[in-house]
Amino acid sequence: MTIKSLSRNIENDFPFLKGVVYLDSAATSQMPAQVCEAMSEHYKLGASNVHRGVYEWSVRATDRFEDTRKKVAEFIGAGDERECIFTGGTTDALNTVAQSWGETNIAEGDTVVVTLMEHHSNLLPWMQLAERKKAKLLWWEVTDEGELDMAQLPAILAAQPKLVALTWVSNVLGTINPVESLIPQLKEHGATVVLDGAQGVPHLPTDVKKLGADFLAFSAHKMMGPTGIGVLWGKKELLEAMPPCRFGGSMILSVRQDRVRWAELPHKFEGGTPNISGVHGLGAAVDYLQSVGMDKVRAHELELTTYAFEQLSQLENLIIYGPQDPAKRSGVLSFDFHGIHPHDLATLIGREGICARAGHHCCQPLLKKFGRQGTTRASFYLYNTRADVDALVAALKKAHEVFKEVL
Repeated sequence: MTIKSLSRNIENDFPFLKGVVYLDSAATSQMPAQVCEAMSEHYKLGASNVHRGVYEWSVRATDRFEDTRKKVAEFIGAGDERECIFTGGTTDALNTVAQSWGETNIAEGDTVVVTLMEHHSNLLPWMQLAERKKAKLLWWEVTDEGELDMAQLPAILAAQPKLVALTWVSNVLGTINPVESLIPQLKEHGATVVLDGAQGVPHLPTDVKKLGADFLAFSAHKMMGPTGIGVLWGKKELLEAMPPCRFGGSMILSVRQDRVRWAELPHKFEGGTPNISGVHGLGAAVDYLQSVGMDKVRAHELELTTYAFEQLSQLENLIIYGPQDPAKRSGVLSFDFHGIHPHDLATLIGREGICARAGHHCCQPLLKKFGRQGTTRASFYLYNTRADVDALVAALKKAHEVFKEVL
């Protein structure tokens, strides 16, 4: 399926994008009409809490809620939907692993590995845990080409790490890490692997069995769903052994004055009233992506990213960070243009209708390696077209004209 045909098939589902070039999906993607309607139905048809209610509204809400869990499990290739925990998002999911598995399993002297390209959400929880537990924090460096330094792998394996925090796809460089070949090596040396899938699951076909990680975290709002809802997938035997780390309603079997019995999976990690409409929206987003096909999503973005490289390379003094081979990256392009400050550049192209992001993208250690405090970032999704790339190039040229006299 070509970019043109794919875009024409879905453009009616995103009517609000007409006249706007939205290139910030790595931060938050747009929701198709089907997702908005699924969330609205929860309130239009009678809002109710899930579980334990025996009247029609509650039963309907509960059925839709748990049906989404099954859809998510199928979408990521999980064998058991009870392995899928609903969370507030990727950040919440990763913190849950750190606060539960980490507090229970990391001890003084253990080695915890984090990569330099991690988003702060898969970095700070482990830095804090290592400090509390007096564990060793080992950094996996990044090459000048924006890839994990494989020359360091033997030393990492020799360190016998207890845990490795690894991103599937960099939200700054777009780098797609070769996780399917790396994770088995890490596990052979005793590591538990926590995979940040926030930029991977929305854009790449996902099968947790093939990935091989012990935990996978991702967010709905980066895959055309709503904010405030995400998923933590974990291997059942690990989740069953982990204590809950949020306490309240819905996550217990019984409470007595002298003891507490926790609920079974997945509910022991879902204390409190959940984001019900958000879960319904996530379910609709999964349906939408399944109807398109994740292979087609990837092919669309690869073709678009290749075209973007071709067009942007014609601009003088534009530096794209990360792998220069589009096949090794996602549709995330962080760049520097004539040394113009990222916020100034994003502001100017924003006046031309280009929605792009500027800043450190919650990856300050990584940007420091490249001598940058921030970049301008454009990121693509299945609703973007070649015309969007052309509009970006035209806006960058116009921005350069504005700054030409002072550069």
